[in-house]
Amino acid sequence: MDKQTLINKLNEDLAGELSAIIQYLTYAAKVNGPYRPQLVQFFMSEVPGEQGHAQFLANKIVALGGEPVTTPRPVPAARTNREMLEAVLAAETRALADYTRRAEDAAAFGDKGLQVQLETIVLDETGHKEETARILQEWPL
Repeated sequence: MDKQTLINKLNEDLAGELSAIIQYLTYAAKVNGPYRPQLVQFFMSEVPGEQGHAQFLANKIVALGGEPVTTPRPVPAARTNREMLEAVLAAETRALADYTRRAEDAAAFGDKGLQVQLETIVLDETGHKEETARILQEWPL
């Protein structure tokens, strides 16, 4: 794993975090129905964590000599609360897979601190994924 490849992969992750921030903010504004207060709280409670991940990635990219991206991945359109939760679950599942690979990339690059931090993010993303899946378990169709 060379430095530029690692920077590029970290920038892909940063684009995902920027997308997650936008996704949570937008979905919090769009939710409707009897569970609106709980879903607004759920979505908004995720923003600080995603923002922290984004800041960490941007700082690490700069420390490695790269330039952080400023363009997020596209945010999936979702009309219903269920579609929003399903889109969040898909995004968290992807983030979990991406960060698992990135921790392996960091190990191959020889940056133990980055590896450990990415493994901590894996823990965060696992919690986000599991919580969203639990909400969807009993969600009406």
